[in-house]
Amino acid sequence: MSEELVVRQCAPTLAGIKTGSLFSCPCDSPEELRQEVRRINRLLAGKGLCLLPLRFDGGRALLYLYRPSRLRQDLEDAEAVRLLEESGYPCHSAGQCVACLIRRLRENDEFPHEIGLFLSYPPEDVRGFIENKACRFKCAGLWKVYGDEERAKELFRQYKRCTDRCCALWRAGSGLAQLAV
Repeated sequence: MSEELVVRQCAPTLAGIKTGSLFSCPCDSPEELRQEVRRINRLLAGKGLCLLPLRFDGGRALLYLYRPSRLRQDLEDAEAVRLLEESGYPCHSAGQCVACLIRRLRENDEFPHEIGLFLSYPPEDVRGFIENKACRFKCAGLWKVYGDEERAKELFRQYKRCTDRCCALWRAGSGLAQLAV
């Protein structure tokens, strides 16, 4: 896994404007990937970021870069708590919720719909996705929008600008630790 991949896939999380990012990468050796994850975590831990391998499957790994302190705040939202409780999550701590998410991802082939709560998706959009079975959305970008369409479109634009800027800085020589706020 290259640092460039992390920058391309996780720029808004690195920049502190998004709680978490999910991405996949090739993985021939889970142990080598775990070593790379540990190296990146040493670089980013002081910036309040954590990288976790969520699942290994078919020569690929699914990884989650996130800000634990921000996830705790996100998961305190009343609608987020209701959604997680309805899905059987232990809502006592964000860490327990992440552990439950990892377990669900490893036990099932499908993504649990509540995963959006771990990625800064508005809870109303996560609920809308679940209740509408991914249909009847207002617009789609990084996620399907059921609530505030204008706010979501602005976030999509903001995340795109951030990604473009971080990638340009990466190409100009900035390192991963420098790009993390």
